Amino acid sequence: MRKFKEDLKKNIAVANGFEKAELVFKNARIVNVFSEEICYGDLAVNNGTIVGIGSYEGVEEIDLAGKYLVPGFIDAHMHIESTMVTPFELARAIVPTGTTTIIADPHEIVNVSGTTGLDYLLNATEHIPLNVFVMLPSSVPSTSFETNGAGPFGAADMQPYLDHPRILGLGEVMCFPAVLSADPVILDKLTLCRHKFADGHAPGLAGKPLQAYACAGIISEHESTSWLEALEKLRAGFYILVREGSAAKNLQAIISGLLEKAFPIDRFLFCTDDKHLEDIHQDGHIRWNIKQAIDLGLCPIKAIKMATINTAQAYGLKKIGALAPGYQADLVVVTDLGTMDVEQVYQHGRLVNDHSWEHQPHHEIDPRLLNSVHLQALSPEKLQLPIGEKNHVIEIVKDQIETHHLLESLPGKDGFFSPDDSFAKLCVIERHHYTGNVGVAAIKGFGICNGAIATTVAHDSHNIIVVGDNDEDILLAVNHLAEIGGGYVVIGNHQIIGAVPLSLAGLISLEPGEGVQKKVASLISSAHDLGVAPGVDPFITLSFMALPVIPSLRLTDLGLFDVDTFQLINV
Repeated sequence: MRKFKEDLKKNIAVANGFEKAELVFKNARIVNVFSEEICYGDLAVNNGTIVGIGSYEGVEEIDLAGKYLVPGFIDAHMHIESTMVTPFELARAIVPTGTTTIIADPHEIVNVSGTTGLDYLLNATEHIPLNVFVMLPSSVPSTSFETNGAGPFGAADMQPYLDHPRILGLGEVMCFPAVLSADPVILDKLTLCRHKFADGHAPGLAGKPLQAYACAGIISEHESTSWLEALEKLRAGFYILVREGSAAKNLQAIISGLLEKAFPIDRFLFCTDDKHLEDIHQDGHIRWNIKQAIDLGLCPIKAIKMATINTAQAYGLKKIGALAPGYQADLVVVTDLGTMDVEQVYQHGRLVNDHSWEHQPHHEIDPRLLNSVHLQALSPEKLQLPIGEKNHVIEIVKDQIETHHLLESLPGKDGFFSPDDSFAKLCVIERHHYTGNVGVAAIKGFGICNGAIATTVAHDSHNIIVVGDNDEDILLAVNHLAEIGGGYVVIGNHQIIGAVPLSLAGLISLEPGEGVQKKVASLISSAHDLGVAPGVDPFITLSFMALPVIPSLRLTDLGLFDVDTFQLINV
């Protein structure tokens, strides 16, 4: 308290011009997200806080010579686990591209390991050059039609975390049928977090069910894939999180509709949800959302607002998201607003450069997180799929994580499904409790020939999911994942082409980010060489085929699941 008071006194003196600031950016074009204008002048920073804009002197002065200063970018919804690296390595990848704040939902690791995983992520996000806020996972497991590792994560489990300063509220409420039926379990969670933010996840929900979902106190939604869906949710009072990740790409549809109808942008925010390091390396993180929106015709300042102040205000982050006195000095130096090329990033008033990553904070890892693949021996008979005249088939939708539910004739041999050029075999194998559960289905549009791809990253229960065109390669892929403790693997012509071990909960690598990125990029290339269709991310797309809350047809370890009717299919 005493230090805060002393810093405040000093900052007021600097803001008044009585003393020099620690750091002054001279001759900057400063993007004001409140007035939506660009102001030319100096920006003064003291004790990690912006203290004034105008004409200032500093102990250190940086002449920007007309370059732009914009607030640090905020990702409104993402899963750290989907990057497959530790929080420190994630920060090393995204902060140099302008992202200084993320709002993370850790339901991936909590599904695998419960509070042990949540504690790890909270500890590992302390003292890194990235602001990390966390939502409490609301749907662990996402449904009762799958087997997760930790069992239910209920309101009683959440209670001890409510007062944590970086816990913002309830994570994406995926079990929307439970909300609509006023299930007591979800009502307990909504009641517990009634004074905090509640994120939504309700793809395709409309009409009175959407009204009921909003009535429950859920206030954001990131699953809109069209402008009309986003508009109905906007009218119901939701913040619309415009998602652009590695597999789900919804930005063009929503921003194009927003521009055509000239609606206010105040309740539109940007998020990535799930994005690979390779895509971050190629395009950047939230700056890619901003740039794409600008390329579609959105005013650059409005696009920046969607990546900064809109998110900060929605989630109650009072001192980030803007360049104004009293705000945390999270700043991005940009050479051109059209290209959004990031030149420098300052987090809490400190330049983020190579020296920022020299001293990685040490965090103890609970040994229970390092041994998470527990399989019964898998026989070829477990992979057989009986066929009839017409069969349920999952069809991939390009650049989306939704699927189509088809009824088609399948190629077969001796009454069992036999993959061909059109149809591959998809399997989900329970990996937490030695149950021996195996779900098998046909999938169309994935496109794989003479091989198999498998991973322990399978939203959200994270059992092993594998796709292939022959059982020998499928078995080899699954067994290799068990050997390495989880991760990614590509098999071709009965040989292991490559693998990325994800030893922490089967979700996260403990290796440096650059190595993980290169290995994943190589595996993705190998997967496409095996025939995986363009527009299909081999691993992220595959991982979502097991998520039973995204329309229309999914596969869990318990079998095929019809999301539209919300029940398992007897085949």
